[in-house]
Amino acid sequence: MNKTIGILAHVDAGKTTLAEQILYHTNAIRKRGRVDYKDAFLDSHQIEKDRGITIFSSQGRFNYKDSTYYLVDTPGHIDFSPEMERAISIMDYAIVVVSAVEGVQAHTETIWRLLRKYNIPTFIFINKIDRDGADCIETLDDIKCNLSPDAYLIENNMFEEDIDDGLIEIIAENNNNLLEQYLDGKYDKKLWLEELKNMINHRDVFPCFKGSALQDLGIEKFINSFHNLTTTEYNDDGDFQGKVYKVKYDGNGNRITYVKAIRGTIKTKDIVSYKFNGEVLNEKINDIRYYNGEKFEKTNEAKAGEVFGLVGLTKIFSGQGIGYREENIDYDMIPTLSSKVIYDEKLNPKEVLSFFKILEDEETSLKVIWHEKLKEIHIHVMGVIQLEILKEIVKDRFKLDIEFGPCQILYKETIRKTSIGRGHFEPLRHYAEVHLRLEPGQRGSGITFYSNCPIDTLAVNFQNLVKSHVFEREHNGILIGAPITDIKVTLINGKSHIKHTEGGDFREATYRALRQGLEKADSTLLEPYYRFKIQVNIDSMGRVLSDIQKFNGTFDTPKIFGEKVIIEGRGPVKTFMNYSLELVSFTKGRGIINFIFDGYDYCHNEGEIIKEKGYNKDADTEYTSASVFCSKGVGFVVKGNESDNYMHCISE
Repeated sequence: MNKTIGILAHVDAGKTTLAEQILYHTNAIRKRGRVDYKDAFLDSHQIEKDRGITIFSSQGRFNYKDSTYYLVDTPGHIDFSPEMERAISIMDYAIVVVSAVEGVQAHTETIWRLLRKYNIPTFIFINKIDRDGADCIETLDDIKCNLSPDAYLIENNMFEEDIDDGLIEIIAENNNNLLEQYLDGKYDKKLWLEELKNMINHRDVFPCFKGSALQDLGIEKFINSFHNLTTTEYNDDGDFQGKVYKVKYDGNGNRITYVKAIRGTIKTKDIVSYKFNGEVLNEKINDIRYYNGEKFEKTNEAKAGEVFGLVGLTKIFSGQGIGYREENIDYDMIPTLSSKVIYDEKLNPKEVLSFFKILEDEETSLKVIWHEKLKEIHIHVMGVIQLEILKEIVKDRFKLDIEFGPCQILYKETIRKTSIGRGHFEPLRHYAEVHLRLEPGQRGSGITFYSNCPIDTLAVNFQNLVKSHVFEREHNGILIGAPITDIKVTLINGKSHIKHTEGGDFREATYRALRQGLEKADSTLLEPYYRFKIQVNIDSMGRVLSDIQKFNGTFDTPKIFGEKVIIEGRGPVKTFMNYSLELVSFTKGRGIINFIFDGYDYCHNEGEIIKEKGYNKDADTEYTSASVFCSKGVGFVVKGNESDNYMHCISE
């Protein structure tokens, strides 16, 4: 039986140490490493050793009893959470580590929300029970309060002793047949354990275990219980299907695509298919590798349920499917900041850009952008710690000294009202016309596309072209040139020419229609928001509430627990991004704040930002609303605000 498991935690909760113990007790490694000794098996990169934190997701492979396990160790710092989220998407089960001293911490709640999003059955390991100040009962209460009331601490060994009464009651509440049998004195332990496994898989209960990863307390019991309470079913038959969760280049420059096999079998030299920029690519598999840390062993085939690396795929990226159409994943952990790459002017900027494109291939959230006019490279980032690490990575891998400019907020644009955008492209021997209706979409919906254009007006293949051009790149808005979002785009009319329509004509017409529609609509600026949870002593409550209002945030009714108060609310990233330092300062280290990205909403200081950016929509030659028409064999350009009168199609 193949099982993919992930270990997740707030930084310093003991996640990597627990991974070391599991690998050691299952004979996958001979010696247990330690983070503080810089010899942890899965923290193999020198930067991870020096920093003492996990930065890159790594995998270990081991056998235990009748199962093969693929263990994924994930980053614990929020700046590297996009990599953690991608790893979560392939897990069969997750283990969340919670410190018995610190309890549920800021990032733990973010992890829990992601596990709920991806419906991953979850076990909880309460760690550091040997430490001064450890309190398992208080930690369990914290887990029940902040993560799930369905968390249950398992103290006895259920596979040697009877299930305790408290757990029996929880299971019985979920299964009336078992309850009736139990009341009739017909207790069958195997049936109850099977029902418990079923409840775990449906996230109806979250088993908790306690121990100390550093002192090797409770580890063997946890491994055995975890094994007996987990099960998977994968089918080796049928066409191969796999999900990509990571891309990385090895020391020899080979592009390694890390895949979780969902169905079927894949072999070396097989040809696999996937989509890239709307086209189906077919590529040959040159190598299949089972990774265990940095080391790997080659195999000629891999089967459903296994996790492995493929060599030979050149374009596929994280989140895509092989052999089937994987829906676009709406990742929660996305950067809200951007920064300029600063490098020696003597260097060739295209060479520097090529290095960052390699990094973007491995970490898609970087969104490396080359500004041709400014001759500048910009990247998207989660925070300043990520920039520090990137600086070290670029120095280590590419022998290049760089700096980064100040972090800037990533804004987006949307519209407030419906408009019709029309685009025409007809230089000599070319022809395409597109009419689009733009409507405000729900917040967080992104760009959606529909067609109400009859196929006898515009053929299906041309309608599909319009759709592909809407999605093939980000389209800039007209206020500050930020990407547009939350817009429903509907194709309502279009026209081609049997002789003159060429490839790319509908791209030009579509882009012009989008831009013209934006110029007619009432555009508005959006900025990223945090949802926050602040815990302080009650004497600091007034200051916190005042600060929230000052920072253009909102808050729910504060919850008071004795001398403590918890305040939950929402506010702009721009105003709250540095508040944690201020909170720590005035509470003398006793205040706690947890930020979770909460999507985009109306910008609190739109006018100020528009003035600051100084964007001139008419000077942006990459995005024009002007259409190109032809008269007597000569093409001529008509401005967007006048081009409706020249269109060949009639639309509403």
